[in-house]
Amino acid sequence: MTRQLVLIHGRSQENRDASDLKAEWVDAWKDGLAKSGLTLPISDADIRLPYYGQTLYDLVKNKPPGEVAEIIVRGDDTNDREALFVREILQEIQEQSGITEEQVQALSDETITERGPLNWKWVRLILKAIDTHLPGASSTSIALATRDVYLYLKNPGFQNIIESGVRTAITPGVETVVVGHSLGSVVSYSLLRRDGKTLGWKVPLYVTLGAPLAVTAIKDALKPIKHPECATRWFNAMDSRDIVALYPLETGHFSVTPAIENKTDVDNPTENRHGISGYLSDAVVAKRIYDALTV
Repeated sequence: MTRQLVLIHGRSQENRDASDLKAEWVDAWKDGLAKSGLTLPISDADIRLPYYGQTLYDLVKNKPPGEVAEIIVRGDDTNDREALFVREILQEIQEQSGITEEQVQALSDETITERGPLNWKWVRLILKAIDTHLPGASSTSIALATRDVYLYLKNPGFQNIIESGVRTAITPGVETVVVGHSLGSVVSYSLLRRDGKTLGWKVPLYVTLGAPLAVTAIKDALKPIKHPECATRWFNAMDSRDIVALYPLETGHFSVTPAIENKTDVDNPTENRHGISGYLSDAVVAKRIYDALTV
């Protein structure tokens, strides 16, 4: 039986036609394959992209774009856990991307002595620092993406709606290559690790692209961390400038057995170094998926 391919997308896909979104992914993969003189190894019918983009509703709709990040990050009395989750990730991005505390402080007219995720003024400066010092990065996009990860991980109803579509896309007993991008890597990892073996899934290769799985708050929420039993091999690819991914999935950041193969030198040409087209059009990434489908 022909192996199948399941593609699991990230956020910012609301109001999209599912078939058009799938075509974008497949076209980018074709571009990557062409660099090795290859063409699609399976039929379109054996490629599935479960669409859940409309589920990622906008909790701050009708607000000016410039206020979106602050609304999410500031939180309120009923939503402080979510705000703290987002704040911790923003601070980790600031620290790991090389933005110094001096650069953050320089964006304020007053000296802030209390620093950290519990200090709203300091976090607000981190938002400004990300927009100022990281080319192509957007604090608003990061806040929105992190908010969606939180909702998926912490809201059972939200989680179940997203996962129901993914479950129906993977056929028990049929060898299926699974590719998860961004939030899609969090969804796919959680589902494969928790339910893959029980559901009879057979994944010869699990591929994660631009995956934020090793970011501390996300990793802690996903514990226990382990290699999905249903997946034979795991290949992770990232652009080292992709601040959503932040870390490779390797010992010290995301330790599992067997070890994950990491490719950290993708040259993702999209504006934020995170777009799916820039990952699937990479020749090595495209061929890894191809090889796993044709063995």
